[in-house]
Amino acid sequence: MNTFKEFIAKIENLRHQEKLEDIFNWIMKEYPQLEQRIAWNQPMFTDHNTFIIGFSTAKNHIAITPEKAGIEYFSNEIKAAGYDQSMMLFKIKWDDEINYDLLKMMIDYNIKDKANCQTFWRK
Repeated sequence: MNTFKEFIAKIENLRHQEKLEDIFNWIMKEYPQLEQRIAWNQPMFTDHNTFIIGFSTAKNHIAITPEKAGIEYFSNEIKAAGYDQSMMLFKIKWDDEINYDLLKMMIDYNIKDKANCQTFWRK
């Protein structure tokens, strides 16, 4: 968690800090092989130097990106979870429950789909 400590500390609302920390701790527990990094001022998890999932925060939500391919693949599940989405990300409002099953599906999908990927982003 040391990689993300400074990022989390910049979030003013302590409840928001805790929520994001809970998500990161869950990912680290479920996927200990994933590497943590800050790039483009955003916390993200990578596997063999390829992007798996990234996060950013705003006043009203956490933005999560599994890359455009992940958004397209899981669009129906994102809608069913009640989250707003765009082409590249989906948003979880600070007061929303975290759908960990959806996060797991997305992370599993990216790990499998990008197993032989030699670049950071999909081409």
